[in-house]
Amino acid sequence: MKNYTQVYVKNSFEAAEMYCKAFGAEITFEVRNDDKTAYAHCELSVDGEGFLALSEAANPCDINIVHKMKWETMTFNVFEMGSEDAVCNAFNILSNGGVIINPIQEVPWSKCCATVIDKFGVCWWIAI
Repeated sequence: MKNYTQVYVKNSFEAAEMYCKAFGAEITFEVRNDDKTAYAHCELSVDGEGFLALSEAANPCDINIVHKMKWETMTFNVFEMGSEDAVCNAFNILSNGGVIINPIQEVPWSKCCATVIDKFGVCWWIAI
């Protein structure tokens, strides 16, 4: 059995590009909507392993409210990133236009981690 997460966002092309940059991912499968303006389904992989799927949200949430209230309804945990530089890179990309819940810090269970809600309203915990 496998578990493959999927997010529904507004501006799915931009989101896919941002997640590829943040995590060193690549688009390995894509289906665009009928007018070719968004993803009906897009799959991202890191080192050949499925990482994240995303689609254009039919009814996107109000990102301003998500950021203002710092809603963490669900968090994607990305860990074993390999280095502090990798965590810092992802943090800088994800926090641009987003909201920092916890800055990069050391905690008892990780020497380098952070929590961010990105500009698409997706919450990420990133760590070495």
